[in-house]
Amino acid sequence: MRLKKYGRKRLVIVHEQADLSDPPRVLLTDALTWGSGRIINTWSYRWPIEVFHEFCKQVAGFEAAQLRNEEAVKRHFCLSCVAQSLLQQAPAFGQTSQRLSFADDTQPTIGQKHYGLMREAFEPLLHLIKAYFDQGRSVAEVLEVLMPA
Repeated sequence: MRLKKYGRKRLVIVHEQADLSDPPRVLLTDALTWGSGRIINTWSYRWPIEVFHEFCKQVAGFEAAQLRNEEAVKRHFCLSCVAQSLLQQAPAFGQTSQRLSFADDTQPTIGQKHYGLMREAFEPLLHLIKAYFDQGRSVAEVLEVLMPA
């Protein structure tokens, strides 16, 4: 099809239900030589990419990073990929969350896994703090052990 402002585009209309009872998704691309199967397959990667992009910005600190050279950016990106992979393998704890209609309800979110890992990391710390208080140490003494001046 030709759009005045954008030129020639390829249009694919997709239904997820075989009986076409769901609302259609309209995919528009400038890859004129691609078949509809390849367009749909490529589009199916969108959600995992969105999740990874959000993870990089919010959890891995890409927005806050102030890296000064290309090598540092590559290293940060590689470590973020490792962190994402580890989080995907981590057991999930925590509360259920609201989900968008197109999200996979069978998989726990990265946030739930992150929450579970944080709980797991805080437990030994809280036991240590409790042990110090049981020994009669003051708040200032415990704080000095945890965060020396």
